Amino acid sequence: MAGGRVLNPIAGGGVGSGLSTPAPAPTLAALPYSCESCGMTPAIFGLSGLTLSPEERAFFREADPAGYILFGRNVQDRAQLRALTDELRAIHGRERLLISIDQEGGRVARMKPPEWDAFPPGEAFARLWELAPASAIEAARANAEMLGHDLAEVGITVDYTPLLDVRQPGAHDVIGDRAFGTEPMQVAALGRAVLDGLARAGVAGCIKHMPGHGRACADSHKELPTVEASEAELETDLEPFRTLNHAPIGMTAHVRYTAWDADAPGTLSPFVVNQVIRERIGFTGLLLTDDIDMEALSGSVPERAERAIAAGCDLVLNCWARMDDMVEIAARLPDLSDGATARLERALAATDASSGADRAELAAKRDALLGLVRDMA
Repeated sequence: MAGGRVLNPIAGGGVGSGLSTPAPAPTLAALPYSCESCGMTPAIFGLSGLTLSPEERAFFREADPAGYILFGRNVQDRAQLRALTDELRAIHGRERLLISIDQEGGRVARMKPPEWDAFPPGEAFARLWELAPASAIEAARANAEMLGHDLAEVGITVDYTPLLDVRQPGAHDVIGDRAFGTEPMQVAALGRAVLDGLARAGVAGCIKHMPGHGRACADSHKELPTVEASEAELETDLEPFRTLNHAPIGMTAHVRYTAWDADAPGTLSPFVVNQVIRERIGFTGLLLTDDIDMEALSGSVPERAERAIAAGCDLVLNCWARMDDMVEIAARLPDLSDGATARLERALAATDASSGADRAELAAKRDALLGLVRDMA
């Protein structure tokens, strides 16, 4: 395809299996590739299992994706997970590599007990805010730093949190208790604390879901939500993102906003990406899509990837580890742009440092502060 990359498969392959629960590696024909004049693929790809298959290893080496995302199917214990992230780094010879996970706490967690601690959802900090805002900020920061240390220990550099969606009455529960509250200033303050805590542990945070998922009355994993609020009403949704527009990474929302674009969801809308996210919010960081496999989007997965990059997103997030989709995405997309490359490098620059704070002390501080809510009940 014009403008795409030239990936020449020497032997074709079939369909891989990528589920959010452990699944066997895909059964594929051998997939060595030659890539003529290819740079980095502007995509974040999922992995099929606890280890890389030979087909994945060969494909990732040739396609050189900008990064990877891990799910529960990729996670067993600390030793296994560290070995997996080390192997990803070895493929590319880059110590500074975007290896990501969606580890918010609450119901969104890939690394789970008994191997790892459970973390509270955003609503826990929202409740503490009602009692003592400064304590809620400290608790959120300590919690995020503690979580970040768990991620850094196993070689993960990016966490898809904080969620800056302003919770709205009557909206679908897909956001629900994940949100930091119903007031933009509160959401921004707690989101800033999460970004700070992760950064102290050497992990980059990601603000999501721009320009706001809090009003959606449908689950974008299953269907396309349509928000019919006016531009004036949507200012409430933009405010936390505008406050934290310096964040290193941001994620789009698969939501249609009729005030801005009556046809396309935000992820695929040039107006939403360029005029709303880049201009009105003023976001200057690395912009990636929410998972393009989600049912809110129409068309084939590679077609969705093309449309997202054409709309102005820097990277597409493709989570399900289906080899045929990944191969076609890599073939269709142009190389990562110079601007996106610079934003990627800036986002990962802070992942080299760590505060070295004592994890037990962080946990004790967080639990004592969250306990204030129970004590007042």
